[in-house]
Formats: sequence, structure tokens, C-alpha cells
Amino acid sequence: MSEKGFTRFNRKAIKVDDALQSLLPFVSEIEAESVGIMEAIGRRLSQDIQTPHPIPHFRRSGYDGYAVRSEDLQNATRQEPVYLNLVDNIPCGEVPSVSLKEGETARIMTGAMAPDEADTVVMLEATDQVEDNGKTFVKFTKPVKSGANITPIGEETQQGEVLLNKGKDIDSGDMAVLSSLGFDNVPVYKKPKVAVLSTGTELLDVSEPLEPGKIRNSNTYMLAAQIGKSGGEPILIGKFPDDVDVAKERINNLLHDDEIDIIVTTGGVSVGDYDIMTDIFLNWEGHTLFNKIMMRPGSVTTAGVFNGKLLFGLSGNPGACFVGFELFAKPVIDRMIDGAGEHPKITALLEEDYLKVNAFSRFVRGRYEVKEGKVWTRPVGLDQSSALLSMKDANCLIVIPPTKTGLKAGEQVEVILL
Repeated sequence: MSEKGFTRFNRKAIKVDDALQSLLPFVSEIEAESVGIMEAIGRRLSQDIQTPHPIPHFRRSGYDGYAVRSEDLQNATRQEPVYLNLVDNIPCGEVPSVSLKEGETARIMTGAMAPDEADTVVMLEATDQVEDNGKTFVKFTKPVKSGANITPIGEETQQGEVLLNKGKDIDSGDMAVLSSLGFDNVPVYKKPKVAVLSTGTELLDVSEPLEPGKIRNSNTYMLAAQIGKSGGEPILIGKFPDDVDVAKERINNLLHDDEIDIIVTTGGVSVGDYDIMTDIFLNWEGHTLFNKIMMRPGSVTTAGVFNGKLLFGLSGNPGACFVGFELFAKPVIDRMIDGAGEHPKITALLEEDYLKVNAFSRFVRGRYEVKEGKVWTRPVGLDQSSALLSMKDANCLIVIPPTKTGLKAGEQVEVILL
């Protein structure tokens, strides 16, 4: 008999939510680091970002035209236009070269710095230039409102305002903000390092030709992508054959490796003679948290903890491996980098009948989309734990509760967003 009375065949199934909750007490927030701005794309901020200066930090023109003092044009009409002396030309990136006096104007480009004395910009197309005695004058035919077409200092934000909150995943808009504020280095959480191992004598490397009875090691690369998308850094340890001693030594080394934060294995967690991960979880120095879950696919998903480090044993079947990672490993990585550690869920309406019955909840690879203001979802591809191709089309997991009759089209279900 092993820890908690677990045996290879005598496993006590627990609920999905209970399994996830059993993991979270062992998750600690990972350290922060500062990275170059290009390395920050997709990373998670480890502190609030405040504005070191107002945006914009100078008064700028909203159009190509002429910077003027509105008081000079208060009497302008078509019948009696006002002519202002052109004394300056202000392109973008330059500052005014002279101060505007009464009766003077400056040519200015969109985004350029407005003279302190000017309180408005008149668009180019509303004016005409005339020459007189070697001087250039600009003709104006109507009064203008003070403040028009000039963006004031701090219109978007004042100095010291928090623009990006700690825990924000950095996207394209955030990159625009960070770069405009001068953050060439950005405070982010470190990426949790997740070791990935695959078990199975039947596994071939990606570059190897197919052989009868063997398959290529696709789970490793699927998991690597899931880890990366979740904010972690995949460390590919490779594959090893169905040899308990070899696997145990490899995993033991990783458990004692301070550079590795999480270990994820795929394969070998069922009840067969060659399911070596089951043997390891039954006879190790760590604490096995669960080895059976009330779910399909992936009911034999297993997890344990050793000295605060989590070890996941996911199914070798691609579909079950995919689902097991999304339900358990992904929330753990999310919690490590200051996330909620929860499954992002919405409700949707089934687009078609789902008639498969089961005593456990099923997590079906599916797609959701909004049609006429309602969220609809449907399964994609084969709903089998061994099926692989449906994962490329899935953007959610449809949660089908235990049912003896199945569900009809139009019924409401929960979906977990991928």
C-alpha cells in the first residue's frame, strides 16, 4: 500500500476543482526581473507603470496649418480678411525659433511644438499666402476659437498617473505606452522554468522516420507551446523508455534542481504494466496530491509535490495530455506570475446536440463564437483522448456535466477559454 492508500488499481477520484485547489497552496509568486523592451512582449508586469512626465509633454499642433493668437483674428471676415506676417516655420521635432508678436503667425506641421504665444492652429486649407514687398503674409477670413487644434500638455495623462497595472500581460498597446514613456527596460516576472519529459519506448524523435508500432513524440512540443503561451519557459528534457529506474533518476535530479520550477511528464500514468510514472508516484519521497480525477479525458492525471516543487503526470494520449495541462498546470503557472490561478470561463449555447453520456464531466475541445449577440459553441474534431488534430482548431474546452441523456442544441454550457 502506498501513501494515502493509493495503489495502481485502487484510486480515489476527486473533483476537478478540488484537484486544482489542492495544488495552489504549493504555488509561490516567482521573482521579478528587468528585461529589454523587446523581450517584454507578452510578459507580465511585476509592478505598476507610472508616467514620469505628462503625455503629451509639450503643446502640439493637431493639423498642418498656421499657429496664431486668436485675438489677432477676432475681426476677420471674408469681406475684410486679416493678414498676419509669416515669421517662422516649425516642422515636427523642432522648437519655435521666435516668439509670436501681435500680427504674426508661424507655419506649423501636425504634431509639431506650438509657440507659447499661440493659442490655436488654423488649418492650411482655410488660408492663403500672399507676398507683399518681400514679405510673406497669410490671409485669414474668419475668427477662431482659442484652444482649437492644439493638444494641451497632459491631455492624455498627468505625471505620476498609473497607466499599466502590475499583473498586466504586455500587448501591442502596452508596448506603445512603455516606449513612449522611455522604458527601455521593463519590470516583469521571471518565466517559470518548466521541465518537460515524455515516457514511452514507442516514441520517436520528430526527425525520425515512422516505424511500425511507433509514433513521433508530439506531446513534448504541444506542451512546450502551451507552457510558452501560459507565460512559462519550457525546458525540454527529452524522452526516455519505459524503465522505472532511468525515469526515477532523471526526475529525482530535476526535483533537486533549483533552476527548475515545475516538472511536467506525459505518459505512463495509467494502470498498465509499463506505466512507469504510476510506479514513481507510488514510491517516491514526495507527497502525491491526487492520481484520479472525475473528468474525461485524462482521469488518470496525477500530481504531487516534493519540497515545494510540483510534479505533474499527464496522460500520454494527446487529447488527454492537452486537457490535463490546461486544467491544472496552466493555472499553476498563472498563479506563479501573479495571476488568479483560475480557469477563465464564460457561458455559451450548444450549437449542436452532444449525445455522449458519462458519469464524469467531459472537457470537449471546441470552438466558440458570437452570433447575433449570443455566444455559441460546438465540438471540433474527434472527441477522443487519443485524437490529435482537433487541438489545432479548438479555442475552448466545452464543459459537459455528467449526464445519462446527453445535451441538446440550444442548452447552456460552461466553456473554458484557451
